[in-house]
Amino acid sequence: MLKSDKERVVTELTERLKSTSTLFVADYRGLSVTEIDDLRTKLIEHGARFSVVKNTLTRRAAEAAGAEALLAMLEGPTAIAFIEADGDLVAVAKALADSARTTKILQIRGGLLDGAPIGEEEIKSLATLPPTDVLRGQVLGAITAPLITVVGLISAPVRDLVGLIDARIAQLAESAGADSASSGGDAAGSEPSSTEAMDATEEAPEAAASAEPAEESETTQEPHRDS
Repeated sequence: MLKSDKERVVTELTERLKSTSTLFVADYRGLSVTEIDDLRTKLIEHGARFSVVKNTLTRRAAEAAGAEALLAMLEGPTAIAFIEADGDLVAVAKALADSARTTKILQIRGGLLDGAPIGEEEIKSLATLPPTDVLRGQVLGAITAPLITVVGLISAPVRDLVGLIDARIAQLAESAGADSASSGGDAAGSEPSSTEAMDATEEAPEAAASAEPAEESETTQEPHRDS
């Protein structure tokens, strides 16, 4: 490879390492070209670029990009799966793990997860997780469940207060109705009956008759005069 070509490769790798915080490293030694192409196609579908790189050039790029954690993984023939920002790292890990299991040749060395180094076991563990969409839903559910509980606890006293107010309004309405009915009964009871009214009317003339002679007696009597 010409020096100019090497410089170009180092520059491209440096830019890719700077822009990619998550990648997986594997030893592809023994894989056929067809097997590598099949794996590359699967990884592209999941948002990863699978590149076979020379360790000497990758070391230079890693040092230039500040990805020193990658240096320890550059031993023997190396292939790197660079996961794009919108890539599915779980699906990529699963594709690599499936290839390692079926071919019994590919070996996963490790990688970087958000810039932090991870080992082979961590990548295999990622491969056992549900798909990213399902995982996001589970995480979202775990986050929102306590919030829903808190909202329920906050709104419950409000609902209880509204219920108490409604019950009190109903109680006051019933009490007002009872008082109105009681007042109507008392008013009806205070009016004299027709029999009592007739008796009072009959007694009035007798009282008047008995009073008139007395008045006449007092009027017609004259004082006694001596002759």
